[in-house]
Formats: sequence, C-alpha cells, structure tokens
Amino acid sequence: MTIGTQADICFQTNLRGFNLSFTSTWGLFSPKTIDAGTKLLIDHMEIGENDRCLDLGCGYGAIGLVMAKIAQDSEVYMVDKDFVAIEYTERNIKENHLSNCHVFLSNGFSHIPKMKFDVITSNLPANVGKEMLHILLSDARRYLKKRGKLYVVTISGLREFIKRNFISVFGNYEKIKQHKTHTVAMATKV
Repeated sequence: MTIGTQADICFQTNLRGFNLSFTSTWGLFSPKTIDAGTKLLIDHMEIGENDRCLDLGCGYGAIGLVMAKIAQDSEVYMVDKDFVAIEYTERNIKENHLSNCHVFLSNGFSHIPKMKFDVITSNLPANVGKEMLHILLSDARRYLKKRGKLYVVTISGLREFIKRNFISVFGNYEKIKQHKTHTVAMATKV
C-alpha cells in the first residue's frame, strides 16, 4: 500500500440469515465490521415483504442491503451526506446483486424524492444535536405513510433524549431492544 492512497476493506457477514459481502474504506463509520448498534437495529427492525424503505445515513449500506433482501418485491432507498459512503453503498449493492435499491447523496431528507415510506431506519450519530435531531424526526414523520415506522439506534446514554423527542414529534415512543451500549427505539406515524 502506498501512503496517501485509500485501501478498500472487504469483509463478509451474515445478517438476518443473509450472507452479504461488503467493501468499505477508512473514514467511513465502522469500516471493518458491522458495529454493535447497527447489528442490533438490523436484528430488531420489522420489515414487510412489500414495504418501501429508507436507510437514512446509510454509510456503506449495511442496513439498507438487509432491508432490500427482506423486501425484495419493494424499493429501498439509501441516502448519506458523504459522497464516499454513497460510492461504497453503490458498490455493495452491485456486489450483492440487488436490483431494488436506489442511492442518493442527501443531507437528511434534502434530496429524497417526494414519496412516502413504510419504514425509515437510522443509526443516529451520538453527536446529532437537538436541532438536527428535531429536523430529522420532523422530516421522517412527513415522509412516513400513515402507520409507518421509524426505527433508530443510538448509544444507550441517549435513550431518554430520543424518547422525549419521539414523543414531541410523533406522540409515541417504543423501546424495542436495549443492551449495555445501544438502544433501538421506534415511533409510529398515527
């Protein structure tokens, strides 16, 4: 490896019973393996066969690829504000032979087509901040179909913060799963 060049990182893993191959790179979140929070979210999100799904802040595409495998008869949209993440997500879609995925460079919902989703997921960064979180939650509510679900995973220390914000924006909050380091929460558009 020459200093100053990016090196691809390749690994394989089984998520929700699907064998998947990933290519990532340094500078992306958890480039060598699926992190514990993402895995917890993947293990506990409920996706129907025909659900239109959105992976918000997709990174190199782990959550979105699993949604695409589960909802093979529907469309999965993946967005990230990092063009490198988008590039690797596109590579991983091709590498895993998925045809029901669409990838967009977008800061939050700014460049997402006007459509409604059954499920929106996100591995929220710990430093999301209250202003950005409120924007993301409000936009997610607007983009969800009636009875659509928003799933997020955060570090467990943010659980009460997320709960207050879910209740403020959606009027409801459900803790789906919590372990020592991460919590998966869900809100439903009523």
